[in-house]
Amino acid sequence: MSAPRIKFCGMTRMEDAELAVSLDAWAIGMILWPGSKRAADPAVAEAIARNLRRKVEVVGVFVNQSLDEVASLADVIGLTVVQLHGDEGPSYANEVARRTGAKVIKAQPVRLASDVVAVQAFHTDFHLLDTHRAGVRGGTGETFEWSMLSRRRSEVPLILAGGLTPDNVVAAIEAVDPWGVDVASGVESAPGIKDHEKMKAFAEAVRSTAPLVPTPTPPGRGAPVRPAA
Repeated sequence: MSAPRIKFCGMTRMEDAELAVSLDAWAIGMILWPGSKRAADPAVAEAIARNLRRKVEVVGVFVNQSLDEVASLADVIGLTVVQLHGDEGPSYANEVARRTGAKVIKAQPVRLASDVVAVQAFHTDFHLLDTHRAGVRGGTGETFEWSMLSRRRSEVPLILAGGLTPDNVVAAIEAVDPWGVDVASGVESAPGIKDHEKMKAFAEAVRSTAPLVPTPTPPGRGAPVRPAA
């Protein structure tokens, strides 16, 4: 066992992405939906991907965009993972995987326990469960009721999102035991601008949840030997 993988999302600057890699992040996410206040410039996203994709998964986040747009940006930027954060259906997700060759994350906002069940219709590479807020697609800065995840019956790796911060991520991991954790607003100084000290604190908090590995007992230092009678 190990600590959950970390995905730092909402990247808009090379220096933030490079720090994420130095913190052993599993993935960096760039929002390619123009409606987000954390939307990345595609040219900057391409430069980040070109420099870092051999070291980290490069995720492009899309919301209800056409297949042609998703496939084109995935190719031009060099995405290794596509995250669908809108109302896309299972057949759309399958076609994204076929056309891009990238792994697919299906994101699901959670308001009711039934939302946790609904995402199980997607046989994607990963499920990401996030906080529901009407009219907002991620980046709410709010958590949801983690106990609802007890309804989950899927073998698809779970990435937990929604209001995670350096202060609450340990409790979230203990409650949910996710495969990975996703953070955006919880490590920002402004939308799309990361606070490097918060990023470091988040990574340190996540790493602290890794089970302790027992130190092997050196030869000759086992149970005490009883003296001869």
